Amino acid sequence: MAKEILKIENVVKRFGNFTAVAGVSLSFYEGERVGLIGPNGAGKTTLINLISGHLKPDQGKIFFKGSDITKMPPHKRVAMGLNRTFQIPSVFKPLTVYQNILLAAKRSGRADSVDALMADLGLERYANVKAANLPYGMMKILELAITMASNATLLLLDEPTAGLTMHEKQQIVELLKSLPEKYTIVMVEHDIDLVFGFAGRVVVMHRGEVLAEGRPEEIAVDTRVREVYLG
Repeated sequence: MAKEILKIENVVKRFGNFTAVAGVSLSFYEGERVGLIGPNGAGKTTLINLISGHLKPDQGKIFFKGSDITKMPPHKRVAMGLNRTFQIPSVFKPLTVYQNILLAAKRSGRADSVDALMADLGLERYANVKAANLPYGMMKILELAITMASNATLLLLDEPTAGLTMHEKQQIVELLKSLPEKYTIVMVEHDIDLVFGFAGRVVVMHRGEVLAEGRPEEIAVDTRVREVYLG
């Protein structure tokens, strides 16, 4: 069995009287492709923010590669190999594609990896294009490249296909599927069909809790999941 890379133990996050994440416990394993789904307000992005350190839990613990990172700031988690993307791409728009990736790669001591990374993600022809002038789909891929250049081994992708056409969405998913197994990928996504075509395991959240988890074919016939999505 693959080695556990991330462990979440009874994590709780409240905003005033609202509990966004209500005692979630999950484990993720090296090389996994995991889809995190659920209706709006289910707690998916809040959970990603807790894992990445952009929020601190009110209760519970988070472990990465066996180390307790519960109170660790985001930049230290990045240095350990845990990084994330955002729903709205976070790139340096005045810089070129090459400069964006180089900046992240230098911080992790991997400046020699930029060309290979651009080739892997199909960004070579955009190398000298300013990020501000990229098509939106390529901007999403650039953010993924920046995340990977940080030497990440766990990629947390928050709605990587939001705002894209169906063709662009399929391109992103095929690209993610082609990445080597040294990357563990957790993807938050509203398009269930895309998730089912990508993930080996699907986690369903509802009202801050884990409603179900299993293989896509198991989740597809789960009556509790159908009730949440179909009413």
